[in-house]
Amino acid sequence: MDLSSPLWYFSYIVVLTGLAGFGFHRLCIVYLYLRHARKHPVPKEIFSDLPLVTVQLPVFNEMHVVDRLLDSVSKLDYPQDKLQIQVLDDSTDETTEICRKGVERLVALGFDAEMIHRDDRTGFKAGALEHGTQFAKGELLFILDADFVPNPDVLQKTVHYFSDDQIGMIQTRWGHLNRTFNVLTRIQAMFLDGHLELEQTARNRSGRFFTFNGTAGIWRKSCIADAGGWEHDTLTEDMDLSYRAQLKGWRFIFLNEVETPAELPVDMDGFKSQQHRWTKGSIQVCKKVLPAIWKAKVPLYIKMEATAHLTSNFAYLMLICLCFLIYPNQQHAPDFGSMTKYIINIPIFFFSSVSVVVFYITAQKALRPGSWWKELPYLPLLLALGIGMSINNAKAVIEALLNHQTAFVRTPKYGVGQKAKTDWKKSSYKAMKTLTPVVELLFGFFFLFVVAEAAAKGNYSSAILLLPFPVGFFYTSLSSMARLLPSGRVPSDSTAEKHTTDN
Repeated sequence: MDLSSPLWYFSYIVVLTGLAGFGFHRLCIVYLYLRHARKHPVPKEIFSDLPLVTVQLPVFNEMHVVDRLLDSVSKLDYPQDKLQIQVLDDSTDETTEICRKGVERLVALGFDAEMIHRDDRTGFKAGALEHGTQFAKGELLFILDADFVPNPDVLQKTVHYFSDDQIGMIQTRWGHLNRTFNVLTRIQAMFLDGHLELEQTARNRSGRFFTFNGTAGIWRKSCIADAGGWEHDTLTEDMDLSYRAQLKGWRFIFLNEVETPAELPVDMDGFKSQQHRWTKGSIQVCKKVLPAIWKAKVPLYIKMEATAHLTSNFAYLMLICLCFLIYPNQQHAPDFGSMTKYIINIPIFFFSSVSVVVFYITAQKALRPGSWWKELPYLPLLLALGIGMSINNAKAVIEALLNHQTAFVRTPKYGVGQKAKTDWKKSSYKAMKTLTPVVELLFGFFFLFVVAEAAAKGNYSSAILLLPFPVGFFYTSLSSMARLLPSGRVPSDSTAEKHTTDN
Protein backbone atom coordinates (compact mmCIF):
# COMPACT_ATOMS: atom_id res chain seq x y z
CA MET A 1 0.00 0.00 0.00
CA ASP A 2 1.44 3.35 -1.06
CA LEU A 3 1.45 5.57 2.04
CA SER A 4 2.57 8.52 -0.06
CA SER A 5 -0.66 8.53 -2.07
CA PRO A 6 -2.59 11.84 -1.99
CA LEU A 7 -5.64 9.71 -1.07
CA TRP A 8 -4.27 9.37 2.47
CA TYR A 9 -3.98 13.12 2.86
CA PHE A 10 -7.41 13.69 1.34
CA SER A 11 -8.96 11.14 3.75
CA TYR A 12 -7.12 12.77 6.63
CA ILE A 13 -8.54 16.20 5.78
CA VAL A 14 -12.05 14.80 5.31
CA VAL A 15 -12.01 13.17 8.75
CA LEU A 16 -10.56 16.25 10.42
CA THR A 17 -13.17 18.41 8.71
CA GLY A 18 -15.90 16.14 10.07
CA LEU A 19 -14.51 16.43 13.59
CA ALA A 20 -14.22 20.19 13.13
CA GLY A 21 -17.91 20.22 12.18
CA PHE A 22 -18.85 18.69 15.51
CA GLY A 23 -16.53 21.20 17.15
CA PHE A 24 -18.33 24.04 15.37
CA HIS A 25 -21.59 22.65 16.78
CA ARG A 26 -20.11 22.92 20.30
CA LEU A 27 -19.39 26.58 19.67
CA CYS A 28 -22.96 27.03 18.48
CA ILE A 29 -24.14 25.56 21.77
CA VAL A 30 -21.91 27.99 23.69
CA TYR A 31 -23.38 30.88 21.68
CA LEU A 32 -26.96 29.74 22.31
CA TYR A 33 -26.20 29.30 26.00
CA LEU A 34 -24.71 32.77 26.41
CA ARG A 35 -27.62 34.28 24.50
CA HIS A 36 -30.47 32.47 26.26
CA ALA A 37 -29.19 31.38 29.70
CA ARG A 38 -30.88 34.30 31.46
CA LYS A 39 -34.32 33.35 30.14
CA HIS A 40 -35.33 31.59 33.33
CA PRO A 41 -38.65 29.76 33.03
CA VAL A 42 -41.41 30.60 35.50
CA PRO A 43 -44.47 28.56 36.43
CA LYS A 44 -47.75 29.57 34.80
CA GLU A 45 -49.26 29.62 38.28
CA ILE A 46 -48.71 28.15 41.75
CA PHE A 47 -50.86 25.18 42.70
CA SER A 48 -53.17 25.94 45.61
CA ASP A 49 -53.71 22.21 45.96
CA LEU A 50 -50.52 20.27 45.29
CA PRO A 51 -50.82 17.41 42.77
CA LEU A 52 -50.27 13.78 43.70
CA VAL A 53 -46.75 12.66 42.77
CA THR A 54 -45.63 9.06 42.31
CA VAL A 55 -41.92 8.64 43.01
CA GLN A 56 -40.61 5.78 40.86
CA LEU A 57 -37.33 4.16 41.90
CA PRO A 58 -36.11 1.59 39.32
CA VAL A 59 -33.56 -0.66 41.03
CA PHE A 60 -31.40 -3.55 39.89
CA ASN A 61 -28.69 -5.01 42.16
CA GLU A 62 -27.95 -1.79 44.05
CA MET A 63 -27.19 -3.08 47.55
CA HIS A 64 -24.68 -0.30 48.27
CA VAL A 65 -26.91 2.69 47.55
CA VAL A 66 -30.59 1.76 47.77
CA ASP A 67 -30.89 2.50 51.50
CA ARG A 68 -29.40 5.95 50.91
CA LEU A 69 -31.94 6.54 48.15
CA LEU A 70 -34.92 5.51 50.29
CA ASP A 71 -33.70 7.64 53.18
CA SER A 72 -33.44 10.72 50.95
CA VAL A 73 -36.90 10.12 49.47
CA SER A 74 -38.36 9.93 52.99
CA LYS A 75 -37.06 13.47 53.59
CA LEU A 76 -38.80 15.07 50.61
CA ASP A 77 -40.53 18.29 51.63
CA TYR A 78 -43.91 17.32 50.23
CA PRO A 79 -47.19 16.32 51.94
CA GLN A 80 -47.24 12.59 52.69
CA ASP A 81 -50.81 12.30 51.48
CA LYS A 82 -49.66 13.65 48.10
CA LEU A 83 -46.84 11.13 47.69
CA GLN A 84 -46.77 7.57 46.44
CA ILE A 85 -43.42 5.74 46.45
CA GLN A 86 -42.79 2.81 44.12
CA VAL A 87 -39.62 0.73 44.42
CA LEU A 88 -39.43 -1.03 41.05
CA ASP A 89 -37.04 -3.83 41.91
CA ASP A 90 -35.68 -6.26 39.33
CA SER A 91 -32.78 -7.39 41.51
CA THR A 92 -31.31 -10.87 41.68
CA ASP A 93 -29.25 -10.40 44.85
CA GLU A 94 -29.73 -9.19 48.43
CA THR A 95 -30.88 -5.81 47.13
CA THR A 96 -34.42 -7.22 47.04
CA GLU A 97 -34.44 -7.85 50.78
CA ILE A 98 -32.92 -4.43 51.46
CA CYS A 99 -35.68 -2.87 49.37
CA ARG A 100 -38.36 -4.84 51.18
CA LYS A 101 -37.14 -3.71 54.59
CA GLY A 102 -36.75 -0.14 53.36
CA VAL A 103 -40.33 -0.05 52.11
CA GLU A 104 -41.52 -1.41 55.44
CA ARG A 105 -39.75 1.48 57.19
CA LEU A 106 -41.42 3.98 54.85
CA VAL A 107 -44.84 2.47 55.49
CA ALA A 108 -44.20 2.63 59.23
CA LEU A 109 -43.46 6.35 58.81
CA GLY A 110 -46.85 6.81 57.18
CA PHE A 111 -45.86 6.82 53.49
CA ASP A 112 -47.88 5.18 50.73
CA ALA A 113 -45.01 2.96 49.62
CA GLU A 114 -44.79 -0.36 47.84
CA MET A 115 -42.19 -2.63 46.28
CA ILE A 116 -42.99 -4.06 42.86
CA HIS A 117 -40.61 -6.93 42.14
CA ARG A 118 -40.21 -8.54 38.72
CA ASP A 119 -38.54 -11.87 38.06
CA ASP A 120 -38.84 -11.33 34.30
CA ARG A 121 -36.67 -8.35 33.30
CA THR A 122 -38.38 -7.78 29.96
CA GLY A 123 -37.46 -4.32 28.73
CA PHE A 124 -34.97 -3.80 31.57
CA LYS A 125 -35.35 -0.30 33.07
CA ALA A 126 -37.93 0.77 30.49
CA GLY A 127 -39.90 -2.39 31.22
CA ALA A 128 -39.79 -1.74 34.97
CA LEU A 129 -41.06 1.82 34.49
CA GLU A 130 -43.75 0.67 32.08
CA HIS A 131 -44.90 -1.99 34.54
CA GLY A 132 -44.86 0.33 37.54
CA THR A 133 -46.78 3.09 35.76
CA GLN A 134 -49.78 0.78 35.53
CA PHE A 135 -50.08 1.08 39.32
CA ALA A 136 -49.09 4.74 39.64
CA LYS A 137 -51.71 6.84 41.39
CA GLY A 138 -50.13 10.20 40.56
CA GLU A 139 -50.42 12.10 37.30
CA LEU A 140 -46.82 13.23 37.88
CA LEU A 141 -44.02 10.63 37.95
CA PHE A 142 -40.73 11.57 39.62
CA ILE A 143 -38.07 9.11 38.42
CA LEU A 144 -34.85 8.57 40.39
CA ASP A 145 -32.07 6.07 39.74
CA ALA A 146 -30.63 4.28 42.75
CA ASP A 147 -27.48 6.40 43.00
CA PHE A 148 -29.34 9.72 43.27
CA VAL A 149 -29.92 11.68 46.47
CA PRO A 150 -32.65 14.27 45.84
CA ASN A 151 -32.68 17.46 47.87
CA PRO A 152 -35.74 17.78 50.13
CA ASP A 153 -37.15 20.78 48.24
CA VAL A 154 -36.86 19.33 44.72
CA LEU A 155 -40.61 18.71 44.29
CA GLN A 156 -41.58 22.11 45.67
CA LYS A 157 -39.26 23.71 43.11
CA THR A 158 -40.56 21.74 40.14
CA VAL A 159 -44.20 20.60 40.34
CA HIS A 160 -45.69 24.08 39.88
CA TYR A 161 -44.45 24.18 36.28
CA PHE A 162 -47.04 21.49 35.54
CA SER A 163 -49.76 24.08 36.11
CA ASP A 164 -49.29 24.58 32.36
CA ASP A 165 -51.12 21.66 30.73
CA GLN A 166 -48.70 21.67 27.79
CA ILE A 167 -45.68 20.81 29.95
CA GLY A 168 -44.88 17.11 29.67
CA MET A 169 -41.55 16.80 31.51
CA ILE A 170 -39.30 18.74 33.88
CA GLN A 171 -35.59 17.82 34.03
CA THR A 172 -33.31 18.93 36.88
CA ARG A 173 -29.54 19.26 36.61
CA TRP A 174 -27.43 16.44 37.99
CA GLY A 175 -25.01 17.26 40.79
CA HIS A 176 -22.03 15.09 41.75
CA LEU A 177 -21.77 13.61 45.24
CA ASN A 178 -18.22 12.39 44.66
CA ARG A 179 -16.85 14.89 42.16
CA THR A 180 -13.48 15.18 43.93
CA PHE A 181 -13.15 11.47 44.81
CA ASN A 182 -10.42 10.84 42.21
CA VAL A 183 -9.15 12.10 38.87
CA LEU A 184 -11.66 10.07 36.89
CA THR A 185 -14.66 11.46 38.78
CA ARG A 186 -13.38 15.01 38.31
CA ILE A 187 -13.13 14.51 34.56
CA GLN A 188 -16.55 12.85 34.39
CA ALA A 189 -18.05 15.77 36.29
CA MET A 190 -16.63 18.15 33.70
CA PHE A 191 -18.04 16.04 30.86
CA LEU A 192 -21.50 15.98 32.44
CA ASP A 193 -21.41 19.66 33.40
CA GLY A 194 -20.83 20.53 29.77
CA HIS A 195 -23.83 18.48 28.70
CA LEU A 196 -26.20 19.43 31.50
CA GLU A 197 -25.36 23.08 32.04
CA LEU A 198 -24.59 24.12 28.46
CA GLU A 199 -26.32 21.74 26.07
CA GLN A 200 -29.56 21.19 27.96
CA THR A 201 -29.96 24.86 28.89
CA ALA A 202 -29.08 26.10 25.41
CA ARG A 203 -31.42 23.70 23.63
CA ASN A 204 -34.35 24.22 25.96
CA ARG A 205 -34.24 28.00 26.26
CA SER A 206 -33.62 28.55 22.56
CA GLY A 207 -36.73 26.56 21.65
CA ARG A 208 -34.96 23.43 20.42
CA PHE A 209 -35.63 19.82 21.42
CA PHE A 210 -33.82 18.46 24.45
CA THR A 211 -34.06 15.11 26.19
CA PHE A 212 -34.85 13.57 29.55
CA ASN A 213 -31.63 12.32 31.15
CA GLY A 214 -33.18 9.09 32.41
CA THR A 215 -33.44 10.20 36.03
CA ALA A 216 -33.94 13.26 38.26
CA GLY A 217 -36.89 14.39 36.18
CA ILE A 218 -40.67 14.47 36.46
CA TRP A 219 -43.00 13.24 33.73
CA ARG A 220 -46.68 13.88 33.22
CA LYS A 221 -48.21 10.42 32.95
CA SER A 222 -50.58 11.43 30.15
CA CYS A 223 -47.58 12.73 28.15
CA ILE A 224 -45.89 9.32 28.33
CA ALA A 225 -49.09 7.61 27.19
CA ASP A 226 -49.68 10.09 24.37
CA ALA A 227 -46.12 9.57 23.08
CA GLY A 228 -46.63 5.79 22.92
CA GLY A 229 -45.24 4.82 26.32
CA TRP A 230 -41.89 3.39 27.31
CA GLU A 231 -40.43 1.29 24.49
CA HIS A 232 -37.68 -1.31 24.83
CA ASP A 233 -36.01 -1.28 21.40
CA THR A 234 -33.14 1.06 22.34
CA LEU A 235 -30.72 1.23 25.27
CA THR A 236 -31.60 4.89 25.88
CA GLU A 237 -35.34 4.71 26.44
CA ASP A 238 -35.20 8.21 27.96
CA MET A 239 -33.93 9.85 24.76
CA ASP A 240 -36.34 7.84 22.61
CA LEU A 241 -39.42 8.82 24.61
CA SER A 242 -38.28 12.44 24.80
CA TYR A 243 -38.17 12.90 21.05
CA ARG A 244 -41.45 11.08 20.51
CA ALA A 245 -43.18 13.25 23.10
CA GLN A 246 -41.84 16.53 21.71
CA LEU A 247 -42.80 15.51 18.20
CA LYS A 248 -46.32 15.14 19.61
CA GLY A 249 -46.22 18.79 20.66
CA TRP A 250 -45.41 18.43 24.37
CA ARG A 251 -43.13 21.04 25.91
CA PHE A 252 -40.23 20.25 28.24
CA ILE A 253 -38.44 22.47 30.76
CA PHE A 254 -34.84 22.17 31.95
CA LEU A 255 -34.18 23.71 35.38
CA ASN A 256 -30.42 24.16 35.61
CA GLU A 257 -30.76 25.97 38.93
CA VAL A 258 -32.37 22.90 40.55
CA GLU A 259 -29.65 20.36 41.32
CA THR A 260 -30.21 16.69 42.09
CA PRO A 261 -26.97 15.07 43.31
CA ALA A 262 -25.81 11.63 42.19
CA GLU A 263 -22.80 9.35 42.44
CA LEU A 264 -20.33 9.11 39.57
CA PRO A 265 -18.64 5.81 38.62
CA VAL A 266 -15.34 5.62 40.50
CA ASP A 267 -13.68 3.03 38.27
CA MET A 268 -12.78 2.97 34.59
CA ASP A 269 -14.77 -0.17 33.79
CA GLY A 270 -17.95 1.33 35.22
CA PHE A 271 -17.38 4.50 33.21
CA LYS A 272 -16.76 2.52 30.02
CA SER A 273 -19.92 0.48 30.54
CA GLN A 274 -21.99 3.61 31.03
CA GLN A 275 -20.49 5.37 28.00
CA HIS A 276 -20.96 2.29 25.81
CA ARG A 277 -24.65 2.09 26.72
CA TRP A 278 -25.26 5.81 26.21
CA THR A 279 -23.37 5.88 22.91
CA LYS A 280 -25.01 2.79 21.47
CA GLY A 281 -28.45 3.87 22.63
CA SER A 282 -28.11 7.32 21.08
CA ILE A 283 -27.28 5.82 17.67
CA GLN A 284 -30.23 3.43 18.00
CA VAL A 285 -32.50 6.40 18.71
CA CYS A 286 -30.93 8.29 15.80
CA LYS A 287 -31.87 5.49 13.41
CA LYS A 288 -35.34 5.25 14.93
CA VAL A 289 -36.52 8.86 15.20
CA LEU A 290 -34.40 11.01 12.87
CA PRO A 291 -36.58 10.30 9.81
CA ALA A 292 -39.68 11.30 11.79
CA ILE A 293 -37.97 14.52 12.91
CA TRP A 294 -37.28 15.54 9.30
CA LYS A 295 -40.85 14.72 8.31
CA ALA A 296 -42.31 16.70 11.19
CA LYS A 297 -43.73 20.19 10.77
CA VAL A 298 -41.13 21.92 12.93
CA PRO A 299 -38.70 24.73 12.01
CA LEU A 300 -35.53 23.84 10.14
CA TYR A 301 -33.28 25.02 12.98
CA ILE A 302 -34.93 22.46 15.30
CA LYS A 303 -34.37 19.68 12.78
CA MET A 304 -30.73 20.66 12.30
CA GLU A 305 -30.01 20.78 16.03
CA ALA A 306 -31.72 17.43 16.60
CA THR A 307 -29.63 15.95 13.77
CA ALA A 308 -26.40 17.30 15.25
CA HIS A 309 -27.39 15.95 18.66
CA LEU A 310 -28.35 12.48 17.47
CA THR A 311 -25.33 12.04 15.18
CA SER A 312 -22.72 13.50 17.55
CA ASN A 313 -21.40 10.08 18.61
CA PHE A 314 -20.33 9.34 15.04
CA ALA A 315 -17.38 11.54 16.01
CA TYR A 316 -15.91 8.46 17.74
CA LEU A 317 -15.83 6.59 14.43
CA MET A 318 -14.11 9.57 12.86
CA LEU A 319 -11.61 9.64 15.71
CA ILE A 320 -10.74 5.98 15.14
CA CYS A 321 -10.31 6.67 11.42
CA LEU A 322 -8.05 9.58 12.34
CA CYS A 323 -5.88 7.23 14.40
CA PHE A 324 -5.13 5.22 11.25
CA LEU A 325 -4.53 8.31 9.11
CA ILE A 326 -2.23 10.34 11.35
CA TYR A 327 0.96 8.34 10.72
CA PRO A 328 0.74 8.26 6.89
CA ASN A 329 0.03 11.99 6.95
CA GLN A 330 3.01 12.63 9.23
CA GLN A 331 5.27 10.74 6.82
CA HIS A 332 4.05 11.81 3.42
CA ALA A 333 1.80 14.88 3.68
CA PRO A 334 2.03 16.95 0.49
CA ASP A 335 3.42 20.45 0.91
CA PHE A 336 1.00 23.14 -0.27
CA GLY A 337 2.95 25.93 1.35
CA SER A 338 1.36 28.53 3.62
CA MET A 339 -2.10 27.70 2.22
CA THR A 340 -2.05 24.45 4.17
CA LYS A 341 -1.31 26.24 7.43
CA TYR A 342 -3.67 29.18 7.18
CA ILE A 343 -6.56 27.75 5.19
CA ILE A 344 -6.63 24.14 6.36
CA ASN A 345 -4.62 23.36 9.51
CA ILE A 346 -5.43 26.35 11.73
CA PRO A 347 -9.23 26.39 11.14
CA ILE A 348 -9.47 22.62 11.60
CA PHE A 349 -7.40 22.73 14.78
CA PHE A 350 -9.51 25.58 16.15
CA PHE A 351 -12.88 23.94 15.57
CA SER A 352 -11.81 20.40 16.54
CA SER A 353 -9.69 21.19 19.62
CA VAL A 354 -10.01 24.77 20.84
CA SER A 355 -13.80 24.51 20.67
CA VAL A 356 -13.68 21.67 23.22
CA VAL A 357 -11.67 23.78 25.64
CA VAL A 358 -14.01 26.77 25.22
CA PHE A 359 -17.04 24.54 25.72
CA TYR A 360 -15.94 23.02 29.03
CA ILE A 361 -14.43 26.21 30.44
CA THR A 362 -17.73 28.00 29.79
CA ALA A 363 -19.59 25.29 31.72
CA GLN A 364 -17.21 25.49 34.69
CA LYS A 365 -17.37 29.29 34.80
CA ALA A 366 -21.17 29.10 34.88
CA LEU A 367 -21.33 26.51 37.66
CA ARG A 368 -18.28 27.56 39.71
CA PRO A 369 -17.76 31.28 39.08
CA GLY A 370 -15.37 31.66 42.01
CA SER A 371 -13.25 28.57 41.48
CA TRP A 372 -13.59 27.53 37.82
CA TRP A 373 -9.88 28.09 37.22
CA LYS A 374 -9.09 25.20 39.58
CA GLU A 375 -10.50 22.82 36.96
CA LEU A 376 -8.11 23.99 34.22
CA PRO A 377 -5.37 21.42 35.02
CA TYR A 378 -7.88 18.66 34.26
CA LEU A 379 -8.68 19.89 30.75
CA PRO A 380 -5.71 18.11 29.08
CA LEU A 381 -6.79 14.90 30.82
CA LEU A 382 -10.35 15.46 29.65
CA LEU A 383 -9.12 15.70 26.05
CA ALA A 384 -6.94 12.61 26.53
CA LEU A 385 -9.78 10.60 28.09
CA GLY A 386 -12.07 11.52 25.20
CA ILE A 387 -9.49 10.08 22.82
CA GLY A 388 -8.88 7.01 24.98
CA MET A 389 -12.62 6.24 25.05
CA SER A 390 -12.84 6.28 21.25
CA ILE A 391 -12.35 2.50 20.86
CA ASN A 392 -14.96 1.65 23.49
CA ASN A 393 -17.48 4.11 22.06
CA ALA A 394 -16.75 3.47 18.37
CA LYS A 395 -17.49 -0.18 19.08
CA ALA A 396 -20.86 0.90 20.49
CA VAL A 397 -21.60 2.94 17.36
CA ILE A 398 -20.77 0.00 15.09
CA GLU A 399 -22.92 -2.36 17.15
CA ALA A 400 -25.86 0.01 16.82
CA LEU A 401 -25.37 0.40 13.07
CA LEU A 402 -25.23 -3.39 12.64
CA ASN A 403 -28.29 -3.91 14.87
CA HIS A 404 -26.24 -6.03 17.26
CA GLN A 405 -28.46 -6.53 20.30
CA THR A 406 -27.01 -6.46 23.82
CA ALA A 407 -28.56 -6.28 27.25
CA PHE A 408 -28.95 -3.16 29.36
CA VAL A 409 -25.79 -3.14 31.50
CA ARG A 410 -26.23 -0.97 34.54
CA THR A 411 -23.36 1.04 35.98
CA PRO A 412 -22.36 -0.13 39.48
CA LYS A 413 -22.32 2.37 42.32
CA TYR A 414 -20.74 1.79 45.70
CA GLY A 415 -22.21 4.44 47.97
CA VAL A 416 -19.04 6.56 48.09
CA GLY A 417 -18.96 10.31 48.63
CA GLN A 418 -16.07 12.70 48.20
CA LYS A 419 -13.94 10.22 50.13
CA ALA A 420 -14.53 6.50 50.51
CA LYS A 421 -15.97 5.36 53.83
CA THR A 422 -16.08 1.70 52.81
CA ASP A 423 -13.74 -0.51 50.80
CA TRP A 424 -15.70 -0.42 47.55
CA LYS A 425 -12.95 -2.44 45.85
CA LYS A 426 -14.13 -5.54 47.74
CA SER A 427 -17.65 -5.33 46.35
CA SER A 428 -19.12 -8.56 45.02
CA TYR A 429 -19.97 -6.77 41.77
CA LYS A 430 -17.36 -8.03 39.34
CA ALA A 431 -15.89 -6.66 36.15
CA MET A 432 -16.93 -7.81 32.70
CA LYS A 433 -14.18 -9.50 30.69
CA THR A 434 -13.41 -7.70 27.45
CA LEU A 435 -10.52 -7.34 25.01
CA THR A 436 -11.02 -3.59 24.63
CA PRO A 437 -8.22 -2.67 27.11
CA VAL A 438 -5.75 -4.80 25.11
CA VAL A 439 -6.63 -2.94 21.91
CA GLU A 440 -6.33 0.37 23.74
CA LEU A 441 -2.91 -0.64 25.03
CA LEU A 442 -1.71 -1.45 21.51
CA PHE A 443 -2.96 1.94 20.31
CA GLY A 444 -1.10 3.55 23.21
CA PHE A 445 2.21 1.96 22.20
CA PHE A 446 1.65 2.88 18.56
CA PHE A 447 1.04 6.54 19.34
CA LEU A 448 3.95 6.60 21.78
CA PHE A 449 6.10 5.60 18.81
CA VAL A 450 4.47 8.29 16.60
CA VAL A 451 5.10 10.99 19.22
CA ALA A 452 8.69 9.84 19.83
CA GLU A 453 9.43 9.80 16.11
CA ALA A 454 8.00 13.29 15.64
CA ALA A 455 10.11 14.58 18.52
CA ALA A 456 13.23 12.83 17.17
CA LYS A 457 12.76 14.60 13.83
CA GLY A 458 12.46 17.96 15.56
CA ASN A 459 8.75 18.24 14.82
CA TYR A 460 7.96 19.28 18.38
CA SER A 461 4.63 20.94 17.61
CA SER A 462 3.26 17.69 16.19
CA ALA A 463 4.66 15.73 19.13
CA ILE A 464 2.90 18.00 21.61
CA LEU A 465 -0.40 17.95 19.70
CA LEU A 466 -0.30 14.14 19.45
CA LEU A 467 0.67 13.56 23.09
CA PRO A 468 -2.99 13.20 24.28
CA PHE A 469 -3.30 10.07 22.11
CA PRO A 470 -0.85 7.80 23.96
CA VAL A 471 -1.82 9.35 27.30
CA GLY A 472 -5.50 8.69 26.67
CA PHE A 473 -5.10 5.13 25.43
CA PHE A 474 -2.68 4.19 28.21
CA TYR A 475 -4.99 5.70 30.82
CA THR A 476 -8.12 3.83 29.70
CA SER A 477 -6.31 0.52 29.12
CA LEU A 478 -4.11 0.40 32.22
CA SER A 479 -6.93 1.60 34.46
CA SER A 480 -9.01 -1.38 33.31
CA MET A 481 -6.13 -3.84 33.51
CA ALA A 482 -5.17 -2.77 37.03
CA ARG A 483 -8.08 -4.77 38.44
CA LEU A 484 -6.18 -7.91 37.38
CA LEU A 485 -3.30 -7.17 39.74
CA PRO A 486 -2.61 -10.22 41.97
CA SER A 487 -2.88 -8.18 45.18
CA GLY A 488 -6.37 -7.03 44.25
CA ARG A 489 -5.30 -3.48 45.04
CA VAL A 490 -5.99 -0.83 42.44
CA PRO A 491 -5.07 2.84 42.16
CA SER A 492 -7.86 4.97 43.62
CA ASP A 493 -7.79 7.27 40.63
CA SER A 494 -9.16 4.88 38.14
CA THR A 495 -10.07 1.30 38.81
CA ALA A 496 -12.49 -0.91 40.60
CA GLU A 497 -14.41 -4.08 40.09
CA LYS A 498 -17.39 -3.67 37.85
CA HIS A 499 -20.68 -5.49 37.83
CA THR A 500 -22.55 -6.29 34.67
CA THR A 501 -26.24 -7.08 34.64
CA ASP A 502 -26.22 -9.29 31.56
CA ASN A 503 -24.00 -10.46 28.67
